[in-house]
Amino acid sequence: MLHSMTSEPEQQIGVGTQDAFQRLWTPHRMAYIQGENKPTGPGAGDGCPFCSIPEKSDEDGLIIARGRWVYAVLNLYPYNGGHLMVVPFRHVADFTDLDEAETAELALLTKRAMTALRTASGAHGFNIGMNQGGAAGAGIAAHLHQHVVPRWGGDTNFMPVVGHTRVLPQLLADTRAMLADAWPEKP
Repeated sequence: MLHSMTSEPEQQIGVGTQDAFQRLWTPHRMAYIQGENKPTGPGAGDGCPFCSIPEKSDEDGLIIARGRWVYAVLNLYPYNGGHLMVVPFRHVADFTDLDEAETAELALLTKRAMTALRTASGAHGFNIGMNQGGAAGAGIAAHLHQHVVPRWGGDTNFMPVVGHTRVLPQLLADTRAMLADAWPEKP
């Protein structure tokens, strides 16, 4: 897994002009931009990452906790450090497709995610929600997933607004271990 790194101001090397800007390289984002690992269709067998993640070990799949009906997993392309998703094991696209047990456990694991994020990272608040359908912004519309994004006072600085870049201070494997350790009650 690659991580972001900064470099010293670039020196003039053959082409271009030296400037005072530092560069923040995030090459792992190119996979997201190019749609790598996106499903090829709406079915569970069409390459859905949310269907294949539970087949991996918790560490390899970045799974924080598993319930009977849903699981909590780190987002590979997080908006903030600790950004995770609560995902049903069953391949369904719409919130109304969940049965009562799945709905209840999705809510329970969302609450536990909030508790773990407060314990592990002192989150001040949260953005919680799901985008239903491609028109609503769902990156993987065929498999329902609820985002839990921790927030801190002042965490939106110039980087995402001006630089269209997010700075994450920790590797995903380290974040997964920290949250798994802080996860309250196992389902």
